[in-house]
Amino acid sequence: MLRQSHTGLAPDGKPFNLFTLTNQQGMRIQLMDWGATWLSCQVPVDGGLQEVLLGAQVPDYLKQQAYLGVTVGRYANRIANSRFRLNGRTVYLNANQGKHQLHGGEGFDKRRWQVEKCGDNFVQFSLFSPNGDQGFVGNVQVKTTYRLTEQNSVRIEFEALTDEDTPLNLTNHAYFNLDNASQGTDVRGHFLQLNADYFLPVNEQGIPNAPLKAVQGSSFDFRQEKTLAQDFLQQEQQLTKGYDHAFLLNGTQPCAVLTSSNRQLSLALSTSQPTLQIYTGNYLAGTPNRLGHTYQDYQGIALEPECLPDTPNHPEWQKYGGIGKKNRPYKQWIEYQFGVNN
Repeated sequence: MLRQSHTGLAPDGKPFNLFTLTNQQGMRIQLMDWGATWLSCQVPVDGGLQEVLLGAQVPDYLKQQAYLGVTVGRYANRIANSRFRLNGRTVYLNANQGKHQLHGGEGFDKRRWQVEKCGDNFVQFSLFSPNGDQGFVGNVQVKTTYRLTEQNSVRIEFEALTDEDTPLNLTNHAYFNLDNASQGTDVRGHFLQLNADYFLPVNEQGIPNAPLKAVQGSSFDFRQEKTLAQDFLQQEQQLTKGYDHAFLLNGTQPCAVLTSSNRQLSLALSTSQPTLQIYTGNYLAGTPNRLGHTYQDYQGIALEPECLPDTPNHPEWQKYGGIGKKNRPYKQWIEYQFGVNN
């Protein structure tokens, strides 16, 4: 079932348009056209609904800087020094994190998306990004589709078409807390299992500073389930105040399973993307929550399927994607399957 509403005024002077999808099991998600944002995800548990997605009051999405639930583009994650070479020319981007560009600069999360179409169980948003947008070359037409299934999963599909070769790496920046996402609790008691044999080391600014590295024998080995707390702040994590690293997925689906600290709820993530950025909310403090208060560090975990960060500056990683090709359709998907463990 689809219900539409609106509230407040966005920077363009028009209301924020909200879309609520509910399935036959009672699971409910809410979406917003500003930033093609995933606002809420409520899962049926013990006869009630439990919020599992970090979020804020709608007006606060304009000032929060944690990218809560937004669609990120043109390029998720970081591009070092806000420049790269492509097809024999140097492209200079707009910097928004020191000298680097993060999540596309003043990117897709800060735009009004159009509602392309919608139905009982889906909403499709579209956006046009012109040549020169944030320094990127090429005109890009983008679509993001959210779908709520009867099996209590949320599927997000990304489509794009560009008229020039350009970096292209779209994802959703949802943060999850399967214990208490509205008020916030420390997420490090959650269990995580991750089908990845390699991760990418980065420096304190999140810029890759080494080749892909085997997880074997390190704090980055989640091939067997463990809590986030078990090996927290060890080794390379010390530079980034926790996990904020890309893991190269081995192709097995689901690629990751997150389980609440009491093991009552689980989230199985599947994706067409080659890597998964794990971010343990290391700098969440001060981010507004739904109750008019603020989240603290480590009260949510972002699971971001995407390409490797800074791929435009690393031709050796472009075999994993990251460069949209002229007139060649771009398609990626993410599916979040929620389950209640009795």
